[in-house]
Amino acid sequence: MKHRRLAGLEVSAIGLGCMGMSAFYGSADQEEAEATIQRALELGVNFIDTAQLYGPLTNEELLGRAIQGHRDEYLIATKFSRRMDDATPGDISTVGPADSSPDHVRNSIEGSLKRLGTDHVDLYYQHRVDPKVPIEETVGAMAELVEQGKVLHLGLSEAAPETIRRAHAVHPITAVQTEYSLWTRDPEAEVLPTCRELGIGFVPYAPLGRGFLSGRFRSPNELEESDFRRSSPRFQGENLEANLRLAAKVREIADEKGINPAQLAIAWVLAQGDDLVPIPGTKRRSYLEQNAGAVDVELTDAELARIEAEVPAAAGERYDEAGMATVNR
Repeated sequence: MKHRRLAGLEVSAIGLGCMGMSAFYGSADQEEAEATIQRALELGVNFIDTAQLYGPLTNEELLGRAIQGHRDEYLIATKFSRRMDDATPGDISTVGPADSSPDHVRNSIEGSLKRLGTDHVDLYYQHRVDPKVPIEETVGAMAELVEQGKVLHLGLSEAAPETIRRAHAVHPITAVQTEYSLWTRDPEAEVLPTCRELGIGFVPYAPLGRGFLSGRFRSPNELEESDFRRSSPRFQGENLEANLRLAAKVREIADEKGINPAQLAIAWVLAQGDDLVPIPGTKRRSYLEQNAGAVDVELTDAELARIEAEVPAAAGERYDEAGMATVNR
């Protein structure tokens, strides 16, 4: 496995997103999920991404079980945002509102450390920016956790350029996590240039377009009732028809190169710069192994130019109206 640097944090060139093992993407086999996390380490994938919200709470517990006895071989990233005071594990409807107040930051890390079974988190993200709390106050509290050794590096997720600048002025930000893929190019305009100007690493999540670019489903009807993608704007009506053409083009180019579409999609993200570390998520070892193979895929200038010319922009917003209101702020 190759490695890359997110500012001062060296990690595997791709990570493993664990969200789907506990939330939003239908049911999952917990034994297979733990085995997938353990297989990641065997493949050299040591950068593992979770969050309090996933489950809620149960994903951190799953990860904590999976890494027992090997904690120091993994680099663990987790996130805080919404209140969990009355949250029932596994029931997203019981999660409270966003709260990035200093007190909540301090309380949140204690819960994460307990669930993960560790005394520190390698990278701690604010999951979504809380407009009710100045980012300086939130990052100031996060910086206290660094001083205490409970957190080694700080990150932001789905933050706007000006927010990133203000946060970085309080304490160095190691990574910004935002959706980025062949069909979500928004960060190229301002967020990615801002990160590069400030020397901040960039962590693209959903580099496979929620699994759509890999060809794992063609219609939301193929997904379980509990899968949030069934109501995603990109998988509805005319948007779906347009995006099926996009996915078909990705498959065509991948087939010609002798790789699978997921590997092409991840390799494209990796080719956008050495400061990017995508975190494709999966629940299964077989897909993890395929994704890890993307680090050895080299895309020529001609192939990158062809992708740029022939792969169209995605149709539809990446979240519903409520979801879009929480990003880039």
